[in-house]
Amino acid sequence: MLNTPVRLAVIIGSTREGRFGSTIAEWFAGIARQHTGVTVEMIDLAEHELPLVISMEPAPAVQQVLTEVTNRLARAEAFAVVTPEYNHSYPASLKNLLDWTDKEWHAKPVGFVSYGGQAGGSRAVEHLRTVCAELHATTVRDVVTLTNAWEQFGEDGQTTNDAAPAAAKALLDQLIWWGNALREARTKTPYAG
Repeated sequence: MLNTPVRLAVIIGSTREGRFGSTIAEWFAGIARQHTGVTVEMIDLAEHELPLVISMEPAPAVQQVLTEVTNRLARAEAFAVVTPEYNHSYPASLKNLLDWTDKEWHAKPVGFVSYGGQAGGSRAVEHLRTVCAELHATTVRDVVTLTNAWEQFGEDGQTTNDAAPAAAKALLDQLIWWGNALREARTKTPYAG
């Protein structure tokens, strides 16, 4: 089972027009795809119009979107959340996803690739850690933090920050370790969340 690659979902948390998150997510996914320990699936929240109002009986179109996104999350064995920092926290689109889902996150590792101004999205990550704990997810310690990210990437979508690839590798190594450990634990004993 340890030789089976961990299914990693890279989630693009921002849906704003002109967002920089897709560039960062593609860069991170490119590094992840070079790692033999994972397979990568991108989940772009801009492609999943999740409703803002939670209804006990969602309309068929809403139910279809919910089913698609929850199935994609359920298949994943680890998550890398790419998030900007908006007003010292993370985007409403990401909060909406977290509020619509639950057991899809249970006993799975979550890592963060954050970006923003001088704080590099670090305050968004701190808020996300508490929400992930409520979802019974395990957040890993290392984070890829990109301060003034738009200044750190060339037109080719690759970073000019020499430290960023090493940070991405450290995050991937932790996600793979936890992904394998928690997959084995869930196989032996179903999670009682």
